[in-house]
Amino acid sequence: MWAIRRASTSLRNRGLKAGTARACLKLTPTASVEDEGRVSECCPKIYGRSPPLNTVQYHSGYASPNFIVSRRELSSQADARNTKEEEDLEDGFSELGTAGGENSDELISKSDLSVDDEDTEEPQNELELSDTETISTEKKSPKGGRAQSEMLKAILDAPDGTIRSTMDKWVEEGEEVKRSEISLVMHMLRKRRLYGKALQLAEWLEEKKILELTERDYASRLDLLAKMQGLQRAENYIDSIPESFRGEVVYRTLLANCVSQTNVKKAEQVFNKMKDLEFPLSAFACNQLLLLYQKIDKKKIADVLLLMERENIKPSPFTYQILISAKGQVSDIAGMDQVVETMKAEGIEPDIQTKAILAKHYASAGLKEKAEDVLREMEGENLKENQWVCRFLLPLYAGLGKTDEVGRIWEVCESNPRIEECLSAIDAWGRLKKVEQAEKVFEIMLKKWKKLSSRDYTALLKVYAHNKMLTKGKDLIRQMAESGCRIGPLTWDSIVKLYVQAGEVEKADSVLQRAMQQNNMKPMFNSYLLILNQYAQRGDIHNSEKIFYRMRQSGYASRSSIYQTLIQAYINAKQPAYGMRERLKADDVFPNKGLASLLAQVDAFKKTAVSDLLD
Repeated sequence: MWAIRRASTSLRNRGLKAGTARACLKLTPTASVEDEGRVSECCPKIYGRSPPLNTVQYHSGYASPNFIVSRRELSSQADARNTKEEEDLEDGFSELGTAGGENSDELISKSDLSVDDEDTEEPQNELELSDTETISTEKKSPKGGRAQSEMLKAILDAPDGTIRSTMDKWVEEGEEVKRSEISLVMHMLRKRRLYGKALQLAEWLEEKKILELTERDYASRLDLLAKMQGLQRAENYIDSIPESFRGEVVYRTLLANCVSQTNVKKAEQVFNKMKDLEFPLSAFACNQLLLLYQKIDKKKIADVLLLMERENIKPSPFTYQILISAKGQVSDIAGMDQVVETMKAEGIEPDIQTKAILAKHYASAGLKEKAEDVLREMEGENLKENQWVCRFLLPLYAGLGKTDEVGRIWEVCESNPRIEECLSAIDAWGRLKKVEQAEKVFEIMLKKWKKLSSRDYTALLKVYAHNKMLTKGKDLIRQMAESGCRIGPLTWDSIVKLYVQAGEVEKADSVLQRAMQQNNMKPMFNSYLLILNQYAQRGDIHNSEKIFYRMRQSGYASRSSIYQTLIQAYINAKQPAYGMRERLKADDVFPNKGLASLLAQVDAFKKTAVSDLLD
């Protein structure tokens, strides 16, 4: 553990200030929610009995190192073993619903370590939590595929808001409600991001008391509440959970949702609450803080590592992934390599996902040869036998501009591709502006799977948005609707990008607003931010404030980065921003250097040489 913390201080050699921390048992809530482009000057103090040790303050800009097509999963395996069995799942990801199990790791944001830089959601992260139910009992068809669930079919066919009556009818007709089928249905609803229907089903189960509920059931409902109705509603729900089921799994679920929504203050409060309740401090909880601070305040990473060292908490593979990613974000390649060496010294060999993170950051730092060496190592001697690796290689080679390599890797998959490989290929060809090739892959998907999901259509829609092909994008949206696909927040985000790239920000705004009203679903953070940026650039104060308000209404915590964009609208409009400092204070946002500079420009009462003369 000492070695890993020592590796975390390598930024000292980059001329950064050293701070002091103590081994901690409590985090004092941060007084500010900082933006990604700076280090907080208000680090929460960490208290304990141990003597102070030097730690480092991480200073960086935020460039989320998106790597792997994966999702935020409730107590799922962070390092996602890439076995053939997992890759043979319908959409290439395994539902590891062993919530709180000994081998489970984080409600991780793999989207924060994903391959697509444009999909950084706070992405709500489309940062997804998987169902807490285990699906080990999932029924299989004789051919090895998923057996059709009649309950799932009934719920999917049911109009929004009618799940309770649908399930009442299901019981009245004499159908059984089995835990194994409920697990499967919840799993599939989450995969389709049908969180509203999943929440209604969870509420119905709790009301009817047909099944004996477990802590994981309550945690699942809490997670869905956090997604659909916000953190406060989820936190309030805890009081209604029977005390015997109000355990660590419930609170770690709340903690992970706080992290996924980048609510620093609330995340630290929940972490402290878990300590107050005397839950054992786990790598899971620490990794959540690491994940949070990796995004908003890297200097606090060293404090968390010191805590882990003092509490004798062994780093998990995902701990190392976060640290590697944090080093890569600030282009500290030597520090990144040092973390890898420490990882190996602890007997943990980098897996494919970790290697993908390394390759991405080598490429970003201009070390293309090192990146290619890692990619060749990932590929191995026989790529056909390890075809599942192709989904990682395709976007990484595209990022290096290697059109020939993308074509070569796709040839390995083309005769019998899995869904994730197709999605990666569409993304890769889109990055290379090879729209026709991306369309050909999509046609292969249509022929092979007949019924595609909204996620599959959205992959091509992103390509059209990236290449400013508005007409084709509209045609695809119509095709998507005609196919019966449910259009949700991920698709809305692509539609917003499509219109924004075409210069039609008002259209993007109205589409997002109508979609939210019709579907009663929460848009992605990035969707709002794209529109806000456009209005701010125009100096459109009215519409900038409108989007800012909608973000607040949707439950997104105010952050320095959002305020910076909002203030930029006032600057571009050459108008003062009355009461802006008070608004920041009310939201517990501490102005950093960049934000303070912007505030000075819109201060209605600032003194200048001319104003002094006039006074």
